[in-house]
Amino acid sequence: SPTVKGRRWAGRGPGCGRGESPGSAGMLYPQESSSREVKDLSGLWDFRADTSPNRHQGFERSWFKSRLAQTGPVMEMPVPASYNDITQDPALRDFVGWVWYEREVVVPARWVDDKEIRVVLRVGSAHYYSVVWVNGVKVTEHEGGHLPFEAEIGSIIREDPNVPCRITIAVNNTLNLTTLPPGTIQYMKDRTMYPDGFFVQNYQFDFFNYAGIHRPVLLYTTPKAYVDDISVVTDFLDNTGLVQYDISVKNAATSSLKVTLMDKDGYSVASSKEPSGLLKVVDVHLWWPYLMDEKPGYLYSLEVRLVEAYKGSAYDDVYTLPIGIRTVKVTSNKFLINNKPFYFHGVNKHEDSDIRGKGFDWPLIVKDFNLIKWLGANSFRTSHYPYAEEILQMCDRHGIVVIDESPGVGIKDIYGNASLAHHLDVMDELVRRDKNHPSVVMWSVANEPASEMSPAENYFKTVIQHTKALDPTRPVTFVTDSNFERDRGAPFVDVICVNSYFSWYHDPGHLEVIPIQLKTQFENWYGKYKKPIIQSEYGADVVPGLHNDPPVMFTEEYQKEVLRNYHRVFDEKRKQYVVGELIWNFADFMTSQGALRVVGNKKGIFTRQRQPKSAAFVLRDRYWRLANGTGRLPPWTKYPCSF
Repeated sequence: SPTVKGRRWAGRGPGCGRGESPGSAGMLYPQESSSREVKDLSGLWDFRADTSPNRHQGFERSWFKSRLAQTGPVMEMPVPASYNDITQDPALRDFVGWVWYEREVVVPARWVDDKEIRVVLRVGSAHYYSVVWVNGVKVTEHEGGHLPFEAEIGSIIREDPNVPCRITIAVNNTLNLTTLPPGTIQYMKDRTMYPDGFFVQNYQFDFFNYAGIHRPVLLYTTPKAYVDDISVVTDFLDNTGLVQYDISVKNAATSSLKVTLMDKDGYSVASSKEPSGLLKVVDVHLWWPYLMDEKPGYLYSLEVRLVEAYKGSAYDDVYTLPIGIRTVKVTSNKFLINNKPFYFHGVNKHEDSDIRGKGFDWPLIVKDFNLIKWLGANSFRTSHYPYAEEILQMCDRHGIVVIDESPGVGIKDIYGNASLAHHLDVMDELVRRDKNHPSVVMWSVANEPASEMSPAENYFKTVIQHTKALDPTRPVTFVTDSNFERDRGAPFVDVICVNSYFSWYHDPGHLEVIPIQLKTQFENWYGKYKKPIIQSEYGADVVPGLHNDPPVMFTEEYQKEVLRNYHRVFDEKRKQYVVGELIWNFADFMTSQGALRVVGNKKGIFTRQRQPKSAAFVLRDRYWRLANGTGRLPPWTKYPCSF
């Protein structure tokens, strides 16, 4: 069977591979400095899908012990990218089970010769379960498709410096009830209807389960004594910024630290020699969201320099963390950034595009940011999984506010809490990776779970309390589509995020019901919980170029009218307790095949190729009107937007 974890071979659990750093280690983004180097392994890798009936031939025959090409036929596969849409083979597009990647890498001689250099292999993300070998030695395994993992490999590549560094990564996209997102495998045993061995992967979410190595694979170095982790919490008092920092170092017996906070021009504004403390910044430049200030996304640089004395010599490790000084608070009817009311006028997105699937792609990312700013949007939610770190870094620089969501989408079979243990691990990894991003203002632990069921109360109480313990500085939510009276998780969130599709999935074609039903929705939720509300999803499918007047479903006219009807109610309620609106969706995206989907979900205001539908201009007019209504914009940002 195409099981997620290779239970049929001997192996240790996650985080216990040879050379693996302990699970409590930091996960700083790899960067080059005077003490660190980065080697990007993006490009073409050898690739082979394990099409054996039980999907375990690769483990049974130890494909990792020799070059992958010696085990059977291989093809070239780009990394990073989903493998599904790269070939013309329909079996590979819908493949479920283990696939194998391999690449031989030339490692710089000095990395091998100098035993005081740590050499780390890092995978930005691979979906879903991964096992990694170097020169046939297992170094790590990881569960989860959207967060990074890494392992030290210096001792392995130094065993025989004349042997190329052969990296093998096996990836399995199978989803079951313990995974996030969850799924089930259904076997069809009626041989009068299905061929031998036929099975399907079922899941309760509306996007294609793309698979493969989705983000860059890197080799990077640090000195033996190194900066392992940095945590910052920011505040301000009048015009003085406050940066509480904590630095973790590893393998440093007789070390000293120098911590320097620099402004955008590289001038020092505060410094310390302690591993933790409080830095005060006079005449602070706060981090402001896009369109909320003349200088959005202002970032300082926290340079940490570790000096370690070893055998009469001194070794430096230098790491620089961009930080934004800002605060986030929630009242009963407001969301505050830097003590000013913030209104989310933004989008929901997906990491999704033609050919690449969920593969990391710089041109696409930059195009999307240009479209977001063209729209006048100030925010997005990482629906329905953590996005690439590079995207959050751009949000930090551009002032785009982020609701950072876990892959807890489609948790419908909540009885037995099958996914709870892994859910807590995922929140550990997510907060560890994204805790220092000023753009991240709220954690979302799930999307549209079965939160009306009685076990949901303990499940979401546990996950939300766990997340708050990891990070007490940010509000926590989950996104619901449940009934307001029966939702068992809502009492534990800080902000109510609700999805609704009036006149689409409910009363299809009847635009006239939207104002009534939307007002009722808001009044019910606020009346019961007295918490600020974000309309976290709303929208309608449209086939680009399809027109009809009077408007009918799937036409561009209908999508525009849905938006306008929602917007009129938003304008009434945002004066009271509605603090945001996020359109579903930014762009069309791929889904599994089904009678309700014509080559994917068509609710985007842009096509999958990032061309605008008519509704994009409706939304642009609205968002720039909202931004200009704050009275805080300088003249050059007035509508229309220019770059």
